Amino acid sequence: MSSSLFSWFQLSLGFLGVIGLFLLFIGIVALIAIKKKKQSQEIKINIKNLNEIYKENKDKILKEILSESELKEIVKQEKLDEKEKKKLEKTEAKSDVKTEKPKRIFVLDFNGDVAASAVTVFREQVTALLQTARTCDEVVVRLESPGGMVHAYGLASSQLARIKDQKIPLTICVDKVAASGGYMMACLADKIIAAPFAILGSIGVIASLPNLNKFLHKNDIDYLEITAGEYKRTLTPLGEITEKKKAKFQEQIDDVHELFKSHVQKYRNIVDIQVVATGEYWYGIKALEIKLVDELKTSDDYLLEASKQFEVYQIYTPKKESLREKLSGSVNSIISSAIEKNLTKTENKYPLFM
Repeated sequence: MSSSLFSWFQLSLGFLGVIGLFLLFIGIVALIAIKKKKQSQEIKINIKNLNEIYKENKDKILKEILSESELKEIVKQEKLDEKEKKKLEKTEAKSDVKTEKPKRIFVLDFNGDVAASAVTVFREQVTALLQTARTCDEVVVRLESPGGMVHAYGLASSQLARIKDQKIPLTICVDKVAASGGYMMACLADKIIAAPFAILGSIGVIASLPNLNKFLHKNDIDYLEITAGEYKRTLTPLGEITEKKKAKFQEQIDDVHELFKSHVQKYRNIVDIQVVATGEYWYGIKALEIKLVDELKTSDDYLLEASKQFEVYQIYTPKKESLREKLSGSVNSIISSAIEKNLTKTENKYPLFM
């Protein structure tokens, strides 16, 4: 084989290799998009009995710390209690008096980010729950959120309103933070329980954006924006800042704040809205004083105590490791960046946060 032919052969292999890598990259991106779409369409709802988990963990500890005779006594007593319970249930079943079925407690979790993306799964869980829960039951939501986009948390709050509309008692537990949009959700509860140092409040609205208009003028760069409607756009990153635009933007923020205050007043009318709607936040101890919460306790204590009387069920959606999470190196970074950019592209046009 001549040297020129060999060089051409090497070049061809190199070119095919580049094409192959490019096609592989495109294929990975396509698989991620397909899997992401499939996951969004098929949200699985699972349920587990927390009473059984509590008992299992308790038994593990007792087996380690108690003697065999002590353990036998406990097991014997548990069997007697169970026998007595079944006997009572049998007697009630034979009687003509209809007894109401015992209360059940259903536990949901909402861990919110700026875009309240957890609402995608949360709304499906609420839909499943409303098909089975009764007015004698109770829904407990373990809520953690520092707030975020107005429209996103408006939808998340609407999911809790669905529970309220069905007259099912709703308890919100806050162990760390329920601020701004997070408190917008929390205030719908019949009872708000918070850990002593959980952060609550921040009933306010904020918007911020950089403006490069002066930089463009300084460098003789024209910025053209054509709109139909006087206030289709007010303040933008590249447009000129005028007093009229600033006033309109402030008006929009004030309108959202008024809606926020009205929402809190509607669902938690025991608070002094003039005191709590300043945009400040408070820790649980102080939040109890100004009636932002009803009780200081961790969700762990609340559910453990409840399990001594009622069956407690957690409704959850198992998190699967996505293909994106399995990737490493620069390819993973590029894909993550692209998905994040696509997610926030529309949201960045509406820079109001709560």
